[in-house]
Order: sequence, then C-alpha cells, then structure tokens
Amino acid sequence: MKRILTVQDISCLGKCSVTIALPVISALGTECVILPTALLSNHTLFKSFTVLDLSDQIEPITQKWIDEDVRFDGIYTGYLGSIDQIDMTKRLFDTFGRDGIVFVDPVMADNGKLYPAFDMDYARKNTELCSHADIIVPNITEACIMTDTEYREEYDESYIKELLARLVKLGAKITVLTGVSLSEGKTGIMGYDKDKDEFYTYQNDKVGAMFHGTGDLFSSTAVGEIMKGMDWKDAMRIAADYTAHTIEVTLRDSKDAWYGVDFETTLSDLITMR
Repeated sequence: MKRILTVQDISCLGKCSVTIALPVISALGTECVILPTALLSNHTLFKSFTVLDLSDQIEPITQKWIDEDVRFDGIYTGYLGSIDQIDMTKRLFDTFGRDGIVFVDPVMADNGKLYPAFDMDYARKNTELCSHADIIVPNITEACIMTDTEYREEYDESYIKELLARLVKLGAKITVLTGVSLSEGKTGIMGYDKDKDEFYTYQNDKVGAMFHGTGDLFSSTAVGEIMKGMDWKDAMRIAADYTAHTIEVTLRDSKDAWYGVDFETTLSDLITMR
C-alpha cells in the first residue's frame, strides 16, 4: 500500500484540513499519515475557537520517523500557519519527498485578498514552497499574489492562460487553477502540464452556495486519485465532480455553509467515480 504524508492543521470540530484529508485519502486506498501543524477546538468560522501551535513538535516527530527509516510515496500540504512552518515543510520535502510526488495547496488568500493572519512576507515564502512542488493548486487570488498579477473578478481564457504561464515559471511540473469560471453558470479548473505543453479545462455547473472546506475536499480527492496512479487530468476531473456532488447533497440538508460539507454521506460515491 502506498503511503502519503499530509501536513496541515487539525480542527477537532468542523470539516476541513486533516479531518477531510485523512478519511478521503484513506477511502481511496492510500495510507494517510498526518503531521499536524496546529490543534484547534473547532474551525475558525465558529464564533470563537482555541488554537495550539504545534510547530515545536514538527521536527521531533519527523526525527523519530527518520530514526525508523520511514518512507513516503508523496507529501501533501495544506494550510500552514507561519513562515517557520513553511521552512520546516521545505525541509520535509528534502528529507521525505525525493522519491514521491509533492502536492501543494498554497492556502493563503481568496476574493482578491490575503487572509487576515498573513502578509506579503508569508506570501513570498509560500511561493518558495510552491517552487519545490510537482503539483500546485492555487485559486486565482493566490496565483495573482504569487505572480504579481493584477487580480480580476471578471476575466477570459487568455487571462487564465497567462496566469498559468507565470505560475509554471515557479518550478512545479503541473499547475492547476481552481475556482475558474469561463462561462456563465459554470466553474471548475484549468491546468497546465509543463512537460507536455498541454492545457486542460474542466467545468461543472456552479452551485449557488459557498461551503467551508471544499478546497480541502477537492485537493484531498485529487491527491488520493493521483496516488492510485491516475493521470492528473482525470484526478482533477473526479475531484471537481465529487466536490460539486457533495455540495449538492449537503444543500439538501440545508446545513449552514460555514460549517462544512457532508462528505461522509458521499464517500461511497467517490470510491466508484471514474
């Protein structure tokens, strides 16, 4: 069985980060080892929360793995809370990422702005992290920040292709932009394979709701399918379909969007998707 390491935070209550990555990747048939960067009582869209920074545990934990000669077939990173954690993660790539795929979701911004906890120093460091990856999946805002491109709410295909052209110069072999809407009522992804000089676009019907954790669901699904040996384009297509399907199922239960999606209900559907 293949084994992947995911590096991101744990929210004890709420559906995001590790509490999505672990079950989704496991359901797709890959062992998912976790390296938590922080422990939260619940995710940050609740009225209040506690957070424990686990930066001081990252190196002691990984040293034990080195002592045990642990190997990984891939590393998948999500939300990293500080510049120090990004530096630690880069060292993880050097130690454990040489023989497998490195997949980075550079979670730091949306809707044209950095998240409140981050500044441009953090953004530049996250850009460095992306340069060490095989696959990166930024949204449009993150891509604009990393490439010093003007953010636009309205755009066309040429704008997205130019963003991808700038992103590939960072170093990743495959770059996928998420949240791309190329026609009215549609949303999805557009990616570029540098080695094959090949673009790929996939669109779903846009659902009239924004749910917390859907980016984590998309990335975790894509990672799980890629670890099974699936071509990146098919992995992204399934990830987009599964995320859209899970949003639709969640809407039937009319749960508040801020809480998250009911992926537990749809996991059995994911396993049979092709």
